[in-house]
Order: sequence, then structure tokens, then C-alpha cells
Amino acid sequence: MYADYMTSFRENMKDFLDAGVIVDIEVGLGPAGEMRYPSYPQSHGWSFPGIGEFICYDKYLQADFKAAAAAVGHPEWEFPNDAGQYNDTPERTQFFRDNGTYLSEKGRFFLAWYSNNLIKHGDRILDEANKVFLGYKVQLAIKISGIHWWYKVPSHAAELTAGYYNLHDRDGYRTIARMLKRHRASINFTCAEMRDSEQSSQAMSAPEELVQQVLSAGWREGLNVACENALPRYDPTAYNTILRNARPHGINQSGPPEHKLFGFTYLRLSNQLVEGQNYVNFKTFVDRMHANLPRDPYVDPMAPLPRSGPEISIEMILQAAQPKLQPFPFQEHTDLPVGPTGGMGGQAEGPTCGMSGQVKGPTGGMGGQAEDPTSGMGGELPATM
Repeated sequence: MYADYMTSFRENMKDFLDAGVIVDIEVGLGPAGEMRYPSYPQSHGWSFPGIGEFICYDKYLQADFKAAAAAVGHPEWEFPNDAGQYNDTPERTQFFRDNGTYLSEKGRFFLAWYSNNLIKHGDRILDEANKVFLGYKVQLAIKISGIHWWYKVPSHAAELTAGYYNLHDRDGYRTIARMLKRHRASINFTCAEMRDSEQSSQAMSAPEELVQQVLSAGWREGLNVACENALPRYDPTAYNTILRNARPHGINQSGPPEHKLFGFTYLRLSNQLVEGQNYVNFKTFVDRMHANLPRDPYVDPMAPLPRSGPEISIEMILQAAQPKLQPFPFQEHTDLPVGPTGGMGGQAEGPTCGMSGQVKGPTGGMGGQAEDPTSGMGGELPATM
């Protein structure tokens, strides 16, 4: 079904693909197009900052888990029955509380099985996408959800229910990046505008640390990494946070920055964006994303998409989980800020910092409804970022 849908898209959009208008194919792998389980659906009563629920109770996954447990000598193991409900906090559950059962042998086995199935799902679908778009000048991409709530608690409860097996001693995002590497696919992450100080202390939220971990995981695996903002923002503080994440070490006068975003999606095109100071700030932000350099129309960063690399085992993918390395250092502030008046700052010496970009608007969207506070929907308009 996935392959048929993508083939139909390719055939109907062939003129745009051939002309280089479409250069990025973001493959939807779950709710809101994100690679995750539907663990926190608002339509089923979830509200922020609930931990969500494990979504694996259909007969097929139950049979798969029982077979996996039997293979390691524990046919008696069942799914967790102490992980709470959608709107619980970690400490209200036996599974996610400090020193909870998520740390037991059975708990670790379940979490590995749960997250491994998500990784294998993404690997299979991306392999089909690669076959469909083979030879076209496009970048395959997936979106990872920015689950920043409960990041500061040891269990990372909301991440675990979504399928991201991420703990203080285990990198749940680099394993995904390792899988993406064989498909030469990029990561698109969200929360790029968020600061820890803006979040509710009750949610134990840490979007800045989360962004730095995910971006670093992608860069360590040699991937192109892209971002978007989670919520509409028009103020310099949000723009400057995005700019800091776009170039963690600032501009480089002698060549491309060692780490930089490959692209950025801005949410969203609206009447409010193009009014007064908001529009001034946005135009300055776009200039800053290009390090105040003009767009080079002769730069074509896209090469024809090659075939995915050889299949790699889940055991090799999981080698990326440990040891969990510290993120690359990020500057506290961007060196090319958007000021309150929209004034221009410094400039790099050459075309070293450009990135692709797009603006999402309120119309023309495809797909299902976003079910979380980190995901934007809508059509896409080309932008020169």
C-alpha cells in the first residue's frame, strides 16, 4: 500500500520532480506523519502533559511479543500492566516511577522489542520509498516527534510510550539515525524555537536538551538534519533560538560550519505573519538563516537518489544506543541575532551557510490531523532560505 501510494504520487508529480520543484520527500511513518506510535491521541482523551500509553495490544503484536519472549526463555512474560493511562504522570505508575519496573529485565526487554519494531517499520517503508524515487534528485526524510515533556525524569516516560527508547544511559535517537543512514535519509525534527525556561515546570520539560540530543545523533551518523518550529512564533527570542540550533557553533569565515541544519520548515504562513513588525522580523530571520548572504541560484545540493545500502541487522543498529554520548556543544546565543528592530548584523565571507527552506500555510494540507502540541499541518510554499 505504501509503495502504491508513493508510486502514484511520483507519476502524478513527475513534472515537478523532473523540474526540481519537489526536492524533499518526507515519508509519513505514523501519526501526524511522524515516526512514532499513536501513544498520545487527543481524540481519545489525552491532554498535555500526559505520559501516553503503549500501543501494542492487537493480536498480531501480542503474538509477536510472545514469540520474542519465548525465544529468550521467558514464555510467561506479558505486556506491562502497570504503565498507567494517557494522562498519568510517571510517579503515578509502577512502571515509570523512579526505579520502576522499566528498569527490570522484563521491562528492558519489552522496551527494546517495542522500539525495535518501530525502527524496523521505518526501515521497511524507507526501502520502498527509495525504490520508488530512485534516480530522482530528491532527499528522503522522516519526521521525529519532539516529545519534550517528562524529558527530565529518569524514565523519559512520554518518549518511551511513543517508541523512543531514550534513557540517561541509552540514546534512543541515534539508533533511528543509524537506520536512516543506509537510506541516505534525513531527520526532520521539531521544537527548534522552544526554550526550557518557557515550559511548565510541572511537565519536567527540556526541549533545548532534546533538540541538541537529536540533532547531534543525526550529525554523528553523517545525516542531513532539518528542523521546524512547533508553534507559531513571530518574536526575536524564538527566531534567535532557531538560529542557534541552525548553526550551533556560529558562522564560519573559512568554509561551511562543521554542523548546520540542512533545511528548515517555518510554521506558518498567516495574516499575522505578514503584518507590521512580525514581517520585518521574519524577513530578517530568513536573511540570518543565510548568514546575510544572497541566494546562489547555481547551487544545486541535490544529487540523484542512489539505491539504499545493504540491509543491516537490528543488532548492528542497536550498537548506536550505547554508550550515550553528550551532544555537541551549542552556543548559548546565536552570533547573528534577529534584533527587536530587525537590523542587520554580521556577514559570512562566502556561500557557506545556505539551507533549503519552506513555509507551511493554513491551506492545501494532506493527511490526517495532528494529535500533539508539537506538530503543524498545512500546505507548503517554497521559500528561499
